[in-house]
Amino acid sequence: MEKQGVFVKGYNDELETPLINRKECAFTVFSKDGIASCGIEKAYNKGVIDFQKPISCHLYPVRINEYDQITAINYHSWSICSDACKLGKSLKIPVYKFVKKALIRKFGISWFNSLERISKNTF
Repeated sequence: MEKQGVFVKGYNDELETPLINRKECAFTVFSKDGIASCGIEKAYNKGVIDFQKPISCHLYPVRINEYDQITAINYHSWSICSDACKLGKSLKIPVYKFVKKALIRKFGISWFNSLERISKNTF
């Protein structure tokens, strides 16, 4: 953060949290077991800060792209998430359920309920 600051401009000039050596976020904290978690989220949940992590972080690995007539919601495939993807697949948890709270935060509960109905009827 000393080199890059607390945010950087990324794809489409959107603000993003900086990465360390193009890998984990600068706000990542690791447990004794090597499990990564978000330092911003931990501080928010403990009441140390009064703001949540950026919505783009909360949604990750889902990425949102706004276009003139539509909003595209896509999964960003990155090797750093491979263990989580394997676990999700074995537990039969689709990505949209993994990021449920973030999707509700971004689009609302009504939108998420519609997504679940469509998913049940499609898959």
